[in-house]
Amino acid sequence: MAVKLLLVDDSIFMRNAIKKVLSVPEIEIVGTASNGKEAVEKNLILNPDVILTDIEMPIMDGLEAIKQVMATNPTPVIVFSSLSKEGSEVTIKALEYGALDFVPKGASLLDVSYNVKDELIKKIVAIGSNKFIKANLKAKFSRLNKQTSSSAQHPVPVAKQVASLHNFTGAKPRPKHNDIKIVCIGISTGGPVALQEIIPIIPANYPVPILVVQHMPPHFTAGLANRLDQNSALNVVETEEGMELNAGTVYIAKGGYQTLVTKNNTLQVTDKIKGELFNPSVNVMVNSVVEVYKEKAVGIIMTGMGNDGLIGLTNLKKTGGYVVAQSKESCVVSGMPGSVIDNNIAHEIQPLSNIAGTIIALFSK
Repeated sequence: MAVKLLLVDDSIFMRNAIKKVLSVPEIEIVGTASNGKEAVEKNLILNPDVILTDIEMPIMDGLEAIKQVMATNPTPVIVFSSLSKEGSEVTIKALEYGALDFVPKGASLLDVSYNVKDELIKKIVAIGSNKFIKANLKAKFSRLNKQTSSSAQHPVPVAKQVASLHNFTGAKPRPKHNDIKIVCIGISTGGPVALQEIIPIIPANYPVPILVVQHMPPHFTAGLANRLDQNSALNVVETEEGMELNAGTVYIAKGGYQTLVTKNNTLQVTDKIKGELFNPSVNVMVNSVVEVYKEKAVGIIMTGMGNDGLIGLTNLKKTGGYVVAQSKESCVVSGMPGSVIDNNIAHEIQPLSNIAGTIIALFSK
């Protein structure tokens, strides 16, 4: 059954270009809208599986439209956004308001036709065919709409409640707190939203550094780090060459580059590693962690398409490190954690709601 899509863009030329790109059996464009107000109204009438939207539009922009969609009929939203620095900042806000993911928009119609076609189709189909997502959105925003924004954004008691809930896949116990030197997270599609539910809950005195690879292009990782830093007790930064690794700090791998750890307890940020599908890559980051920290590392693999992270986490497990995977049903797209689970690499499987508690519980005595 085809994924029902509502297409929102104020440019008729762009709408027509996207229609041609998305003219595949897996997608049915059930409606179009030229502004946010029209999109909110058509979302109620057409009840699509996914909304693909621009941000800058007349009458009502994409940000306000996302807010109203989540308040009236929560539906998965993918933002089709500019690659500019300004575009990245707005996109991060859109993700904060409820959008699940984004696809960077190129400078011309040709970019849409050739450079982002596959990414658009894959994300729309993956998100739209996951029936858990819409139900989870409805439950989440129904709950948030009844609470104050401050209590909804900082649910520390929830993290404490789930910290003791475990789904272990083997006999290996969790490592002792004094045997962990670093925590690394690999994440992709649906990641910015998931990270907003995790990083702000972790306390400022967390005793080891946390290194995150989120698949994102240049500009966007800086915006993500800034938004997380504003909402968190931890320090959150985008990685830079030579940066020291410190406890109580989250390092978001710089988009367009590879981030590795060195034996000097610093970061290497480079564009010299060739042949990798993703820049940054979870495999590259985790393999460097394995080389430096060996069994004293914890690797967490979360929502995302494909299987980036499988090789690195396989090496981490062989070395004696500990591997946690997000449960498939709690992912926006389960490819990355699914590959780790299906290959019996994960020591522990947790839903998104338990990940923050799990990270905290690693250092509960």
